[in-house]
Amino acid sequence: MSETTAQTLAAFRETGAYLSGHFRLTSGLHSPEYLQCAKVLQYPNHAEAFGRGIRAAWAGLAVDLVCSPAMGGLIIGHEVARAFGVRFIFTERDSDGKMTLRRGFAVSPGERVLIVEDVITTGGSTREVVDLLQAAGAVVVGAASIIDRSAGKADVGVPRRALATLEVTAWEPDFCPLCLDGLPLIKPGSRPT
Repeated sequence: MSETTAQTLAAFRETGAYLSGHFRLTSGLHSPEYLQCAKVLQYPNHAEAFGRGIRAAWAGLAVDLVCSPAMGGLIIGHEVARAFGVRFIFTERDSDGKMTLRRGFAVSPGERVLIVEDVITTGGSTREVVDLLQAAGAVVVGAASIIDRSAGKADVGVPRRALATLEVTAWEPDFCPLCLDGLPLIKPGSRPT
């Protein structure tokens, strides 16, 4: 385990943000582990350290803008933008569930964007942001996250780095042994079930 991974996971454990149980992830998959980024990011010292860590992981990369999908990516995206010294915007889902830029946010053609998430499991939300920004003419130079739950397997269409890459067990709901054992399902996070 790298020093960065160890320090990242230590912050999650120290703040009670590394949970064990039976969880429904945003992706719809079920897992016995959950990393509640909001619990660790409530501490500005951890958020700032993670932002600096992501900046260091992309040393030498020219970035004009950082963009994150709401809700989970907001705090860490802002901290990464601060570390790069660039502006920060975010995407939101519209009433049809489609990722969009709102609140007057826009990107310029050729603008170099780093997308930042809190956690990547399947990469679905990040890929939506990549597609949205590329369609607007931006150059998406990479994607970053605090945690990569996919063991490096999530494909978002651009280079990707995380402070901690984990191989966390996850199952489709129909094949979840925790469901078969009758353990209550918890849906943490910001999206309703």
